[in-house]
Amino acid sequence: MAKRLRNKVCIVTGAGNGIGAAVVNCFSREGANVVLADIDEAAGKALALALQQRGMDAVFIATDIGSRDSVQQMVAQVAERYGRVNVLVNNAGLNVFLNPLKMTAADWKQCLSVNLEGAWNCCQAVLPLMLATGSGSVINMASSHAFSIIKGCFPYPVAQHGIIGLTRALAIEYAAQGIRFNTIAPGYIETRLYVDYWNSFADPVAARQATCELLPPKRIGHPEEVGMTAVFLASDEAPFINASTIVIDGGRSVLYHD
Repeated sequence: MAKRLRNKVCIVTGAGNGIGAAVVNCFSREGANVVLADIDEAAGKALALALQQRGMDAVFIATDIGSRDSVQQMVAQVAERYGRVNVLVNNAGLNVFLNPLKMTAADWKQCLSVNLEGAWNCCQAVLPLMLATGSGSVINMASSHAFSIIKGCFPYPVAQHGIIGLTRALAIEYAAQGIRFNTIAPGYIETRLYVDYWNSFADPVAARQATCELLPPKRIGHPEEVGMTAVFLASDEAPFINASTIVIDGGRSVLYHD
């Protein structure tokens, strides 16, 4: 089987768990040199070690994407190790769901700092390396919250709409220099976050089934389905896909009525 990402240097933020970990696993299977950037050192180191033990090129670098200095230091280490960055996946994020009139300035700042500014910090840090090689693929992970508003989830959708705008603006800015920017917007994907949510109910099985019933395919999405979409966008199979958003939600976001 051809390695679709052979020798590509790929940075994945929020790489230790959930969708990020799935992206890392999919990239590794496709021959990528993967840099796992995460604030969760235990999870990131464990996954990197597991990949290394299987003979794959993976390295963990502790990174706080909300800190420009931390991101710059991470990218500097990648440049020293590999000399280039071919792919960036901005996956790290944080749910912030609050009453608009009760949330604090710190709540607002945290939401935007992690979910929007963090992606920009990483984009800004890798752009010089991508410009130097005249190519690159940046994949910003957003959410179906960027299209469909759910009451009680403020201000998270604000940041997700911002991710779409960031992607589109940078895509046009750097298209002529060979750098592509695209967004993946997952809906209900079976990660630990949702499993913990279902387990908070008296009947977790019924809670999970209720979520399934919301979705046209009557099932929850798998993290690997997001991971393989990222593989496609990161690969040389998508050279003319730029400023686009791929929604992975089973069609939920286009429903007019339940």
